[in-house]
Amino acid sequence: MKWWQRILVILLCCSIWLFNIMPVLATVNANLEKSILEVIDKHPEAILKSLSAYQHQQREQQAQAQAQVFEQVRQQLPQILENSPVLGDRQHAVVTLIEFADFECPFCIQAHLGLKQLRDRFPTMAFAYKNLPLADIHPQSIPAAKAAWAAGRQGKFWQYHDALYETEKPLDEAVYLKIAKKLNLDLSKFNRDRQGIAASQAIAQDLQLAAQLQITGTPFFLAISSTNIEAVSGVDFERLESILDQAIPR
Repeated sequence: MKWWQRILVILLCCSIWLFNIMPVLATVNANLEKSILEVIDKHPEAILKSLSAYQHQQREQQAQAQAQVFEQVRQQLPQILENSPVLGDRQHAVVTLIEFADFECPFCIQAHLGLKQLRDRFPTMAFAYKNLPLADIHPQSIPAAKAAWAAGRQGKFWQYHDALYETEKPLDEAVYLKIAKKLNLDLSKFNRDRQGIAASQAIAQDLQLAAQLQITGTPFFLAISSTNIEAVSGVDFERLESILDQAIPR
């Protein structure tokens, strides 16, 4: 077997390993395994270089795929926001800022005050909220999202949204009812709505969009204009302000 053929065999085996199908290696005969190990011992730098190139190619492909989905969101923005709570004039805003967030996420709580200040500074910006509850690590994220959605059915999503982020107590059933009473919500309707299938479906739609955009952490922002879309991950208000400064005329 020529050296380049051996390299190809090694790359194939490495690719198999990367995709977590190691059991396939059991089908490789002993002589081939021995040849592979010999090549690895003699040419480790070639293996590392090939793996690095492969990983770089994968990252580029993922970035391109994500950029394509982002562009689809920009082009279909009215439909994307159709069932989402929005502050501001969604039809005439120069920029629409979409936040993907989790009511129990400490970084989202940290971002809340900064976002209110950002909305005050850019009053012509539209601001939309999308649920991305990280239920594996935040057990109250889904119940909180359902409670806020139910408050929205009575026209008070944003008041409930602010109260959730500003409460000093851990989120639980008592907190949800206390906020609902403070906002004078119809408690029977509030409880019925948050426990109904429509609440789950609304949150599932947001989660599906986040998955399509390959968003895995919160907070995450999309700043969308008529010609461009920018993504900002985490509490990076310096970058957000820079994007808005450039997009929104004084």
